[in-house]
Amino acid sequence: MIDEVVRHPTAKTIRLSVDPATGTARLVVPRRAGLKKALAWAKDKKDWIAAQRARLPHPRPFVPGASIPFGDTVLTLEWEEGRARVIQRDGDRLIASGPVETLGRRVEAWLKRQALETLARETAEVARAAGVTVSKVSVADPKARWGSCASTGAIRYSWRLILAPDYVRRATVAHEVAHRVHMNHAPAFHALVGELLGADPGPATAWLRQHGAGLHWFGRSS
Repeated sequence: MIDEVVRHPTAKTIRLSVDPATGTARLVVPRRAGLKKALAWAKDKKDWIAAQRARLPHPRPFVPGASIPFGDTVLTLEWEEGRARVIQRDGDRLIASGPVETLGRRVEAWLKRQALETLARETAEVARAAGVTVSKVSVADPKARWGSCASTGAIRYSWRLILAPDYVRRATVAHEVAHRVHMNHAPAFHALVGELLGADPGPATAWLRQHGAGLHWFGRSS
């Protein structure tokens, strides 16, 4: 029932949450609280946990016929018998062959390549406009953030941004590039994000808050 127990040094009370991106039930226990008592308390919350999980997005595996959001478009995954493992886009179709049992993994790899190519290009464009340099752009699959900027100038994004609308992805790029100027979230930082984006980033932030967790369910079968 409880997937993860965390001893938190500054927590004041026992807390229970269900991660909307993974479905993980996490129990946070204050440093001096009794673990046995905390687990007993959480056990009484099994109906609450079940209710929270019932509200989570459904898994969206990459199987033949699947609809995959791709920026401002939606791609339909079509599989054809054949030995070739190449995945190609044709308009709003994503055409694949090869072993169907490895289809999901290959589609995810294709999406990651597209994400890296797109995000690297857009980051370079925004960095030029900001008059800054970015040492490296990479993609990963973090569950808690959509992008991060290191003091070294390296920027890392969630590859799942390629599944979000274009304006959401571009707002994230503007946000991370702005950190090359301001390594904080002061008013000057937010002003620069809007300047680089050429629009209010608020709608993109709101979209991610409302729909972002659902992006983590694409490619999952359970």
